[in-house]
Amino acid sequence: MKLCFMGAANPETIRMLAALRRAGQDFEVVGFIDSDRSKWGSTFWGYPILGGIENVRQLAAESVRFINLITGSIKARHETTREILRNGGKLVNFIHPSVDLTMVSLGVGNYIQESVVLQAEVRIGHNSSIHMGAKIAHETLVGSSTFIAHEVSISGCCEIGSGVFIGTNATVLPRIKIGDGAVIGAGAVVTKDVPEAAIVVGNPGRVLRIDESIRERSYDLYPKGELPGVAEGFA
Repeated sequence: MKLCFMGAANPETIRMLAALRRAGQDFEVVGFIDSDRSKWGSTFWGYPILGGIENVRQLAAESVRFINLITGSIKARHETTREILRNGGKLVNFIHPSVDLTMVSLGVGNYIQESVVLQAEVRIGHNSSIHMGAKIAHETLVGSSTFIAHEVSISGCCEIGSGVFIGTNATVLPRIKIGDGAVIGAGAVVTKDVPEAAIVVGNPGRVLRIDESIRERSYDLYPKGELPGVAEGFA
Protein backbone atom coordinates (compact mmCIF):
# COMPACT_ATOMS: atom_id res chain seq x y z
CA MET A 1 0.00 0.00 0.00
CA LYS A 2 1.27 3.46 -0.92
CA LEU A 3 0.62 6.20 1.66
CA CYS A 4 0.62 10.00 1.72
CA PHE A 5 0.37 11.95 4.97
CA MET A 6 -1.38 15.29 5.43
CA GLY A 7 0.63 17.59 7.72
CA ALA A 8 4.42 17.48 8.09
CA ALA A 9 4.79 18.55 11.71
CA ASN A 10 4.87 15.84 14.37
CA PRO A 11 7.89 13.48 14.43
CA GLU A 12 5.74 10.94 16.31
CA THR A 13 4.51 9.96 12.85
CA ILE A 14 7.99 8.64 12.04
CA ARG A 15 8.10 6.68 15.28
CA MET A 16 4.72 5.10 14.53
CA LEU A 17 5.88 4.12 11.06
CA ALA A 18 8.89 2.39 12.59
CA ALA A 19 6.64 0.51 15.03
CA LEU A 20 4.36 -0.61 12.18
CA ARG A 21 7.31 -1.89 10.18
CA ARG A 22 8.55 -3.85 13.19
CA ALA A 23 5.06 -5.35 13.45
CA GLY A 24 5.35 -6.61 9.87
CA GLN A 25 3.18 -4.07 8.05
CA ASP A 26 3.99 -3.66 4.37
CA PHE A 27 3.67 -0.12 2.98
CA GLU A 28 5.46 2.61 1.06
CA VAL A 29 5.40 6.28 2.11
CA VAL A 30 5.39 8.46 -1.00
CA GLY A 31 5.61 11.68 1.01
CA PHE A 32 3.74 14.43 2.85
CA ILE A 33 1.34 17.17 1.84
CA ASP A 34 1.33 20.42 3.80
CA SER A 35 -0.43 23.79 3.48
CA ASP A 36 2.77 25.66 4.42
CA ARG A 37 4.33 26.69 1.11
CA SER A 38 7.71 27.29 2.76
CA LYS A 39 7.99 23.52 3.31
CA TRP A 40 7.30 22.53 -0.30
CA GLY A 41 10.24 20.84 -1.98
CA SER A 42 11.95 20.09 1.33
CA THR A 43 11.88 16.87 3.36
CA PHE A 44 10.41 15.75 6.67
CA TRP A 45 12.59 13.14 8.36
CA GLY A 46 13.78 12.02 4.93
CA TYR A 47 10.37 11.97 3.23
CA PRO A 48 9.56 14.53 0.50
CA ILE A 49 7.02 17.29 1.09
CA LEU A 50 5.20 17.17 -2.21
CA GLY A 51 3.22 20.40 -2.04
CA GLY A 52 -0.37 21.27 -1.16
CA ILE A 53 -3.80 19.71 -1.38
CA GLU A 54 -3.86 20.17 -5.17
CA ASN A 55 -1.60 17.08 -5.42
CA VAL A 56 -4.28 14.75 -4.05
CA ARG A 57 -6.04 14.05 -7.35
CA GLN A 58 -2.89 12.88 -9.15
CA LEU A 59 -1.74 10.80 -6.19
CA ALA A 60 -5.20 9.22 -5.87
CA ALA A 61 -5.00 8.22 -9.55
CA GLU A 62 -1.80 6.36 -8.65
CA SER A 63 -3.67 4.37 -5.95
CA VAL A 64 -2.08 6.29 -3.08
CA ARG A 65 -4.07 6.26 0.17
CA PHE A 66 -4.23 9.22 2.55
CA ILE A 67 -3.77 9.73 6.30
CA ASN A 68 -4.69 13.03 7.93
CA LEU A 69 -2.37 13.93 10.82
CA ILE A 70 -3.95 17.31 11.65
CA THR A 71 -5.16 17.32 15.26
CA GLY A 72 -4.80 20.85 16.63
CA SER A 73 -8.06 22.08 15.09
CA ILE A 74 -11.27 20.09 14.66
CA LYS A 75 -12.34 22.41 11.83
CA ALA A 76 -9.01 22.17 9.98
CA ARG A 77 -8.90 18.38 10.29
CA HIS A 78 -12.48 17.98 9.07
CA GLU A 79 -12.13 20.42 6.16
CA THR A 80 -8.83 18.89 5.05
CA THR A 81 -10.38 15.44 4.99
CA ARG A 82 -13.34 16.75 2.99
CA GLU A 83 -10.90 18.17 0.42
CA ILE A 84 -9.13 14.81 0.18
CA LEU A 85 -12.45 13.11 -0.56
CA ARG A 86 -13.57 15.81 -3.03
CA ASN A 87 -10.38 15.22 -4.99
CA GLY A 88 -10.93 11.49 -5.21
CA GLY A 89 -8.68 10.46 -2.34
CA LYS A 90 -9.35 7.44 -0.16
CA LEU A 91 -8.62 7.34 3.56
CA VAL A 92 -6.99 4.63 5.64
CA ASN A 93 -6.65 4.26 9.39
CA PHE A 94 -3.30 4.98 11.04
CA ILE A 95 -3.22 2.96 14.25
CA HIS A 96 -0.27 2.14 16.50
CA PRO A 97 0.30 -1.64 16.70
CA SER A 98 0.07 -1.50 20.52
CA VAL A 99 -3.69 -0.82 20.24
CA ASP A 100 -5.92 -3.89 20.66
CA LEU A 101 -8.86 -3.66 18.26
CA THR A 102 -10.58 -6.86 19.35
CA MET A 103 -14.37 -6.28 19.47
CA VAL A 104 -13.91 -2.66 18.34
CA SER A 105 -15.66 -1.11 15.31
CA LEU A 106 -13.94 1.61 13.27
CA GLY A 107 -14.79 3.78 10.31
CA VAL A 108 -11.99 5.08 8.07
CA GLY A 109 -9.43 7.87 8.37
CA ASN A 110 -8.86 7.47 12.13
CA TYR A 111 -5.51 8.28 13.74
CA ILE A 112 -4.88 6.38 17.00
CA GLN A 113 -1.60 6.71 18.85
CA GLU A 114 0.41 4.44 21.13
CA SER A 115 -1.08 2.81 24.27
CA VAL A 116 -4.66 3.86 23.64
CA VAL A 117 -7.10 1.45 25.33
CA LEU A 118 -10.34 0.68 23.49
CA GLN A 119 -12.55 -1.76 25.37
CA ALA A 120 -15.12 -4.20 23.99
CA GLU A 121 -17.89 -2.82 21.80
CA VAL A 122 -16.36 0.64 21.45
CA ARG A 123 -17.46 2.17 18.15
CA ILE A 124 -15.62 5.02 16.42
CA GLY A 125 -16.79 6.88 13.32
CA HIS A 126 -14.59 8.41 10.61
CA ASN A 127 -11.65 10.83 10.74
CA SER A 128 -11.28 10.94 14.53
CA SER A 129 -7.97 11.22 16.38
CA ILE A 130 -7.13 9.66 19.74
CA HIS A 131 -3.80 10.45 21.37
CA MET A 132 -1.41 8.45 23.52
CA GLY A 133 -2.67 6.75 26.63
CA ALA A 134 -6.33 7.71 26.27
CA LYS A 135 -8.82 5.16 27.63
CA ILE A 136 -12.29 4.55 26.23
CA ALA A 137 -14.36 2.03 28.16
CA HIS A 138 -16.83 -0.58 26.94
CA GLU A 139 -19.79 0.20 24.70
CA THR A 140 -18.89 3.84 24.19
CA LEU A 141 -19.68 5.50 20.89
CA VAL A 142 -17.32 8.15 19.44
CA GLY A 143 -18.49 10.12 16.40
CA SER A 144 -16.58 11.46 13.40
CA SER A 145 -13.93 14.22 13.27
CA THR A 146 -13.58 14.12 17.06
CA PHE A 147 -10.30 14.70 18.91
CA ILE A 148 -9.47 12.96 22.20
CA ALA A 149 -6.21 14.19 23.76
CA HIS A 150 -3.65 12.16 25.68
CA GLU A 151 -4.57 10.56 29.00
CA VAL A 152 -8.29 11.27 28.62
CA SER A 153 -10.51 8.77 30.46
CA ILE A 154 -13.97 8.05 29.06
CA SER A 155 -16.11 5.64 31.09
CA GLY A 156 -18.42 2.95 29.76
CA CYS A 157 -21.63 3.42 27.78
CA CYS A 158 -20.95 7.06 26.88
CA GLU A 159 -21.94 8.77 23.64
CA ILE A 160 -19.40 11.26 22.30
CA GLY A 161 -20.69 13.23 19.33
CA SER A 162 -18.95 14.34 16.14
CA GLY A 163 -16.63 17.34 16.01
CA VAL A 164 -15.99 17.10 19.77
CA PHE A 165 -12.69 18.26 21.32
CA ILE A 166 -11.71 16.63 24.65
CA GLY A 167 -8.62 18.11 26.29
CA THR A 168 -5.74 16.44 28.10
CA ASN A 169 -6.57 14.49 31.29
CA ALA A 170 -10.30 15.14 31.06
CA THR A 171 -12.57 12.52 32.62
CA VAL A 172 -16.05 11.56 31.42
CA LEU A 173 -18.17 9.57 33.89
CA PRO A 174 -20.34 6.59 32.82
CA ARG A 175 -23.37 6.91 30.52
CA ILE A 176 -22.69 10.58 29.71
CA LYS A 177 -23.78 12.04 26.36
CA ILE A 178 -21.65 14.81 24.81
CA GLY A 179 -23.25 16.66 21.90
CA ASP A 180 -21.71 17.46 18.52
CA GLY A 181 -19.14 20.25 18.49
CA ALA A 182 -18.67 20.40 22.26
CA VAL A 183 -15.31 21.39 23.76
CA ILE A 184 -14.20 19.76 27.02
CA GLY A 185 -11.31 21.60 28.66
CA ALA A 186 -8.13 19.95 29.91
CA GLY A 187 -8.63 18.30 33.29
CA ALA A 188 -12.40 18.74 33.30
CA VAL A 189 -14.55 16.11 35.00
CA VAL A 190 -17.80 15.65 33.08
CA THR A 191 -20.53 14.47 35.46
CA LYS A 192 -23.65 15.18 33.38
CA ASP A 193 -24.74 15.38 29.76
CA VAL A 194 -23.22 18.15 27.64
CA PRO A 195 -25.31 19.96 25.00
CA GLU A 196 -23.98 20.37 21.47
CA ALA A 197 -21.50 23.23 20.93
CA ALA A 198 -21.05 23.70 24.69
CA ILE A 199 -17.69 24.68 26.19
CA VAL A 200 -17.12 22.83 29.47
CA VAL A 201 -14.37 23.38 32.07
CA GLY A 202 -13.64 22.51 35.68
CA ASN A 203 -14.31 19.82 38.29
CA PRO A 204 -17.17 19.17 38.27
CA GLY A 205 -17.53 20.31 34.68
CA ARG A 206 -19.66 23.39 34.06
CA VAL A 207 -20.84 24.95 30.82
CA LEU A 208 -19.15 28.29 30.20
CA ARG A 209 -21.15 29.08 27.10
CA ILE A 210 -22.65 27.71 23.90
CA ASP A 211 -20.75 28.51 20.70
CA GLU A 212 -23.58 29.20 18.26
CA SER A 213 -21.20 29.27 15.28
CA ILE A 214 -20.36 25.60 15.86
CA ARG A 215 -24.04 24.60 15.84
CA GLU A 216 -24.14 25.35 12.11
CA ARG A 217 -21.32 22.98 11.19
CA SER A 218 -21.87 19.60 9.60
CA TYR A 219 -19.47 16.74 10.24
CA ASP A 220 -20.78 14.43 7.55
CA LEU A 221 -18.01 13.13 5.29
CA TYR A 222 -19.84 10.66 3.09
CA PRO A 223 -23.25 11.09 1.43
CA LYS A 224 -25.94 8.77 2.73
CA GLY A 225 -25.69 5.44 0.99
CA GLU A 226 -22.01 5.97 0.14
CA LEU A 227 -20.38 5.05 3.42
CA PRO A 228 -17.23 2.98 3.00
CA GLY A 229 -17.60 -0.64 3.98
CA VAL A 230 -14.87 -2.36 5.98
CA ALA A 231 -12.25 -0.08 7.53
CA GLU A 232 -9.05 -0.15 5.52
CA GLY A 233 -5.63 0.47 7.00
CA PHE A 234 -3.29 -0.60 9.73
CA ALA A 235 -4.39 -2.72 12.68
